[in-house]
Amino acid sequence: MSACAGGARRTGMAFRQALQLAACGLAGGSAAVLFSAVAVGKPRAGGDAEPRVVEPPAWAGAARPGPGVWDPNWDRREPLSLVNLRKRNLGSGDDDVPPRMDHYKAKATRHIFLIRHSQYHVDASLEKDRTLTPLGREQAELTGLRLASLGLKFNRIVHSSMTRAVETTDIIRKHLPGVSTVSTDLLREGAPIEPDPPVSHWKPEAVQYYEDGARIEAAFRNYIHRADTKQQDDSYEVFVCHANVIRYIVCRALQFPPEGWLRLSLNNGSITHLVVRPDGRVALRALGDTGFMPPDKISRS
Repeated sequence: MSACAGGARRTGMAFRQALQLAACGLAGGSAAVLFSAVAVGKPRAGGDAEPRVVEPPAWAGAARPGPGVWDPNWDRREPLSLVNLRKRNLGSGDDDVPPRMDHYKAKATRHIFLIRHSQYHVDASLEKDRTLTPLGREQAELTGLRLASLGLKFNRIVHSSMTRAVETTDIIRKHLPGVSTVSTDLLREGAPIEPDPPVSHWKPEAVQYYEDGARIEAAFRNYIHRADTKQQDDSYEVFVCHANVIRYIVCRALQFPPEGWLRLSLNNGSITHLVVRPDGRVALRALGDTGFMPPDKISRS
C-alpha cells in the first residue's frame, strides 16, 4: 500500500472516530461542551497528520444525546427527570407521575442581564488598583441610566468581587434604588476553557484553565437555570462581571460549543440579555449592547 493511501485510510478512521465522539458530546451541567477528539495536525516526518486528542475537563460531566440536539434537562430541573429521580429514590409507581410533574414545573420567566464592567486602569500591577478610568465611570453611569429606563422591577444585582466590577456596580446601583446587591468570587475574571481556534496573543497556562474553568462553570450552574418552582412572578436580575465569564455563559446557555467563547466581543459597560423560560428554553435578546452610548464613550479594554 502506498504512503498516500495509508495516510488517507488512517485519516478516514480518525475522522470516523471524531464523529462518534462528537455525537456523544458532554453534559453534566455542561450540556453543550463538545470536544474534538481528532484534528488535522502538522505532518510528521513520515507525512502523516498527527492526531490531536483534547481531553475534556474533569468537571465536564457525562454524555448527552448528540451535537445540535437541545438538551431539555440542561439545568437538571426538567420536571420529568425530577419525577423519575423521586421514583427511584422512593420506589413510587407510574400513577404518581402526572401530579408530581405539575409540582416540579417552573411557572415564571427569568430575565438575566449580564453587564461587562466599565473601562479600567489595565496597567496597574495589583488587582485592587485596577480601578475605573474617568471614561469607565461615565460608561457605568450610562449603563445604569439604560437599565433604569427599561422600567423593570429588578430583583437583585450580583457582582464579581474584583475591583472594576465592584466600582461599576456602585455606580449602576445609584440608578436602581432599593435593589439588593450580592458579591461573589464565582464571577471573577478568568480562563474558562481553551478557545478554538487558539489565539497567539493570549495563552494562559494549563493550570489556569483547570482552576478558572471549574469556577466559571460553577457560576453558570449556580446562576443560570430556569426559575424555582416557588417563584410566581417573572424576575429581572443584573450580573456585573467580566467579558470571558459572560461569553462563556452565553455559549453554555445557548448550548453552543463553549470553546467558541473567544469569537465573541463585548464592549465595556455593555448589556447582554438572556431569557430563561419556564420550560427551560433559552433566548438571547441582546449581546454586548452599547447602542445607548455615544460613539466617543465606547471602549473595549
